[in-house]
Amino acid sequence: MSTSISLKQINKLAIPALISGVSEPILSLTDAAIVGNIEINATESLAAVGIVTTFLSMLIWVLGQTRSAISSLVSQYLGANNLEAIKSLPAQAIFIITSLSVLIIITTYPFAESIFKLYNASNLILDYSVDYYQIRVFGFPFTLFTIAVFGTFRGLQNTYYPMLIAIVGTIANIILDVVLVYGIDGLIPAMHIKGAAYASVAAQLIMALLSIYYLLRKTEISLKPTFPFNKEIKTFIIMILNLFIRTLALNVTLYYASAFSTSYGKEYIAAYTIAINLWFLGAFIVDGYASAGNILSGKLYGQKNYKTLVQLSNKLIKYGVFIGIIIAIIGGLLYYPIGNIFTNDPEVLNQFYNIFWIVLAMQPLCALAFIFDGVFKGLGKMKYLRNVLLFSTFIIFVPILFWLDSLGYKLYAIFIAITFWIIARGIPLIIKFRRQFLPLSQKM
Repeated sequence: MSTSISLKQINKLAIPALISGVSEPILSLTDAAIVGNIEINATESLAAVGIVTTFLSMLIWVLGQTRSAISSLVSQYLGANNLEAIKSLPAQAIFIITSLSVLIIITTYPFAESIFKLYNASNLILDYSVDYYQIRVFGFPFTLFTIAVFGTFRGLQNTYYPMLIAIVGTIANIILDVVLVYGIDGLIPAMHIKGAAYASVAAQLIMALLSIYYLLRKTEISLKPTFPFNKEIKTFIIMILNLFIRTLALNVTLYYASAFSTSYGKEYIAAYTIAINLWFLGAFIVDGYASAGNILSGKLYGQKNYKTLVQLSNKLIKYGVFIGIIIAIIGGLLYYPIGNIFTNDPEVLNQFYNIFWIVLAMQPLCALAFIFDGVFKGLGKMKYLRNVLLFSTFIIFVPILFWLDSLGYKLYAIFIAITFWIIARGIPLIIKFRRQFLPLSQKM
């Protein structure tokens, strides 16, 4: 059995997934851009947004892995033409993950100051970080709920409705950011960094409500958890545990990067905040094609259609590298205007411009790593993903970072270490995939 996968088929899934995926970093980029241009303590506010975003990203990525697990299982059952057997799983998974998110709020809210001291935040930056986090954290359950619903849609080979939801949420966040941060004379007082946090929470709530509406109206999947648990709940939990460990390793990278940049001074953490959020933006643009790989590979694996699976991987490699190069070129052409969007502080801009070229140069490498991340998630091979990230973080990233930091390279040390980390993530996945599936494809 073999059917060709066309660019049109890939783009039908990838482009909506790209748009919905980009909404996540845009929420943080909008906060950074708006807050970085306020009249009072803009640099400290920008630094605080960067620190809190790093911590929240860790929480979201650790628990948000339900999207990949749900998508993998649903797409494989869809490919095997046995969707009925998996229909009860999404609601059960969503119930579990949202319950955990409430527990996270209870256990982190009272200790926000201690948490951000671990990131080397102090004085005004620490105060702003606590203020920002203790508002934004209440959007956490809404975010995880939406992510899990997106995973269900992806498993059903549908990225259109997640795109609509993400567009509305992003627009709402931008409008509310401007209104609440700067205020409206005589109507709404300027709330500064707290206003950015309230805007994000409101946008996350809107997205969650739209997720409920579209899932119930456009699919046969229920949001009411039923018992006993679906027979695949054990597989789901094992996937989540492997992805949990993997994501902890990923966040070791982000923690060290944020903590080291904060220790260099407020100009460095502000510059790092801009650079890493732009890096996230590039990652989420590529994630559209990673999502297509996730969705289609799961379905083809469920069909045991290995020849088409290999064809899919070859096309995704070409598209991914092309997109990475385009991102790098656009970033190069807009090199200086991009910095001015986020801040007018000359010291922050100087540090940002020093290292932004590294962010751009690694984009094609990021594309390969992220796309094969998506393919392996679709295949359900979470254990291998876990092992690769443990290796790339603790054997590659951490030693290189500490070595270059000891030589006084500062932000250069961070982004050079991230580049080698990306290489160590991508190459093993490509080798493993081709060793396993090329022989299987040739037997068909």
